[in-house]
Amino acid sequence: MSHATSTTSTAHLKDGIIDFTAGSLGGIALVYVGQPLDTIKVKMQTFPTLYTGMVNCFKETLITDGVARGLYAGTVPALVSNVTENSVLFMCYGLCQKFMQNITHTKRIEDLSTLSNASAGFLAAFFSSVAICPTELVKCKLQAMYERNKQDLALGKKVERVGPGKLVSQIFKREGVPGFFKGFVPTLVREMPGYFFFFGGYEGTRELLRRLDQTKDEIGLWKTMIAGGVGGIVFWTITYPVDVVKSRIQVNSTNESLGLLLMQIARKEGVGGLYSGLSPTLIRTIPATATLFVTYEYTKKFLHILC
Repeated sequence: MSHATSTTSTAHLKDGIIDFTAGSLGGIALVYVGQPLDTIKVKMQTFPTLYTGMVNCFKETLITDGVARGLYAGTVPALVSNVTENSVLFMCYGLCQKFMQNITHTKRIEDLSTLSNASAGFLAAFFSSVAICPTELVKCKLQAMYERNKQDLALGKKVERVGPGKLVSQIFKREGVPGFFKGFVPTLVREMPGYFFFFGGYEGTRELLRRLDQTKDEIGLWKTMIAGGVGGIVFWTITYPVDVVKSRIQVNSTNESLGLLLMQIARKEGVGGLYSGLSPTLIRTIPATATLFVTYEYTKKFLHILC
């Protein structure tokens, strides 16, 4: 191996570790900022007739279960899920940017077009989908446990409020490893096109907001937050119906296909049923995604200086 090849490999490894670390910290920040409204989103997606709206769902959850067991239900698996997703996503995004740089013959990653960055996000999302499906399934079940137990009680079934560890054990005992991958197809269908638009929206907005004498990395804190918020809004607006189906499959442990459930919801609940819980999602995504990208970008800068 030549010295130049060895140096390039070391640089790629260093960049991968930095992207992984920055993505992990971004995932932690995102959870603590956005978890309460994510809980409301999952409840409204899964049990659309139980609540009159976002405010009603928020109020009932707070009164019934409080902050820790209610609004922040599923925080541990959410942390695992988001740290896993964002560390893998941003590490693979960096690698896929290098891939796009090679096939488009672009001199620097910073010069990649919005389309190339969006394509890198699309490819990277495949790997994050595999990583997050099990933890997101556990998170959704914990977030909707109160409503699920309430329905089971009405049917005369015995119910039990369990934590993350016991829930994981129950799923494994009943269904084995495949039980953790219920909803994988809708997760994949949500993530890959979603992250095409997520990174496309983010990088495109950064490009629009920069001055002619600036690079995208020099636009500052607030413009980076705006770009992150735009990426999040675009992601959820486009992929939301698929996310509704994913949540129902995971919470209710159903085996229906993505296409069949989409048609059933649209027929029984109208098109609005496919967007149940969109309001708290969009309100949540602006500060949460802005925080994610600011944490990611500034951690990356700091680690590059440090290393």
